[in-house]
Amino acid sequence: MSMMNRPAAGVDTGEVVASMRDYESAQKTVSKLIAEEVPARDIAIIGQSVRTVERITGRLGYAAAARSGAINGVLIGLFLSAILVLGNPDVPMQLFVGFVFIGVALGMLLSLVTYAIVRRRRDFASVTQFAADHYEVTVQPASVAKAKKILGTATQTTVVRPPVDLDEPPRYGERIPAPGAPAPAAPVIPPRPADPVPQPQEPEQAESEGESTEPRQP
Repeated sequence: MSMMNRPAAGVDTGEVVASMRDYESAQKTVSKLIAEEVPARDIAIIGQSVRTVERITGRLGYAAAARSGAINGVLIGLFLSAILVLGNPDVPMQLFVGFVFIGVALGMLLSLVTYAIVRRRRDFASVTQFAADHYEVTVQPASVAKAKKILGTATQTTVVRPPVDLDEPPRYGERIPAPGAPAPAAPVIPPRPADPVPQPQEPEQAESEGESTEPRQP
């Protein structure tokens, strides 16, 4: 995975159309979208929860440093010998082998000097790699619908209408419940309030009311 080609922070990378655990599956998804003519510039792979993993391969020492330097020196010697042979095809084989040994010696010397400088801070060899919790494939809005259709993640909504009975006469002014729906409850009529009952009057109050109702004589 190329971590140098990640989108910069704040750049709109589009909508997520697929999510997978490993990077190889994300690559296959992108290849499938490109094969179905989805614009490659609209696709991005985003690693979520990215972390670095440093795997320790062994302990460093002068012997290990000299061995790794010798291996690298062989490549240096072969490179110098190839330049010599191209410049002078009639060069003897002893000179060719001599350049190889010179490269081995240079590689060992450089490796030992480098180890002597850094051994107090680091005395082990390791390999660093990047890893992510999961990977998301995103597509720009212009191609989201097409990408979801290709991957089979598009949501389709189907409207289901109740069947119509053509033999039933139309009914006007009446609400027909949908099939399967519960019947509407009958309206609840509140009870009628009881008639008021006259309260018995006391004798004194009745006499005073009677006197007030009698006409006054001149």
